[in-house]
Amino acid sequence: MAIFLTKDSKVIVQGMTGSEGMKHTRRMLASGTQIVGGVNPRKAGTTVDVDGTEVPVFGSVAEAIEKTGADVTVIFVPPKFTKDAVVEAIDAEIGLAVVITEGVPVHDTAAFWAYAGSKANKTRIIGPNCPGLISPGQSNAGIIPADITSSGKIGLVSKSGTLTYQLMYELRDIGFSSAVGIGGDPVIGTTHIDALKAFQEDPETELIVMIGEIGGDAEERAAAYIAEHVTKPVVGYVAGFTAPEGKTMGHAGAIVSGSSGTAQAKKEALEAAGVKVGKTPSETARLAREIIAG
Repeated sequence: MAIFLTKDSKVIVQGMTGSEGMKHTRRMLASGTQIVGGVNPRKAGTTVDVDGTEVPVFGSVAEAIEKTGADVTVIFVPPKFTKDAVVEAIDAEIGLAVVITEGVPVHDTAAFWAYAGSKANKTRIIGPNCPGLISPGQSNAGIIPADITSSGKIGLVSKSGTLTYQLMYELRDIGFSSAVGIGGDPVIGTTHIDALKAFQEDPETELIVMIGEIGGDAEERAAAYIAEHVTKPVVGYVAGFTAPEGKTMGHAGAIVSGSSGTAQAKKEALEAAGVKVGKTPSETARLAREIIAG
């Protein structure tokens, strides 16, 4: 099983003909993803040869859906065009929009997130500023390396791309149902809670690994949700234990103020909800391994 993305998902790439879009389209195809088209209004009606696979280019998301039955779009467009690209995907009512782009203005993200809500959330948004998601052995939508892990029974949701890769690699022998990189920006589409709910409902996910980071209160809210709704074991890690308080670190969302948003505060909230929290990524992997071993 998998969440949000399966072997049957039909994926289009907005911005496929750009350098990043083409590079990652090639990688997604190589990992077995059903890439059914690209979107570029200026190149509509053409096809692109991607390592021997002819991929058609459409003028709009709506046209791509009509011609191919696409239900997932991966968005590789520059920050200033991202809002328009997401709005187009929402208007076409595609089921899942994975926004890889980094540096999207928070105002734009808030606007397209609210717009999706006004359209009854028919389009699930993942990102922006995220690595996407992968259901190993089935489909890969984004930039997560497909060869670092196997399919299995762990579900992973993470704010950090790099830590997503590390945990996937460290637990590769057990494997993953799906791994979802939600991104670390202050405003994102799919949250920890959304992924936790989906993993809880997925019959083949036996353990959930949740990676957070300092700043904001997303992890505290996730802890409250876990305490109330999640019966499967959850292992957590919070990036930023060594960050000095009051200093902005890395991701735009990672700002520490007082005890709110610190790694320690998040760790305590998660542990109070019954989550085992590692102090390092490797310790987190070890905790997951111990639970799976029983």
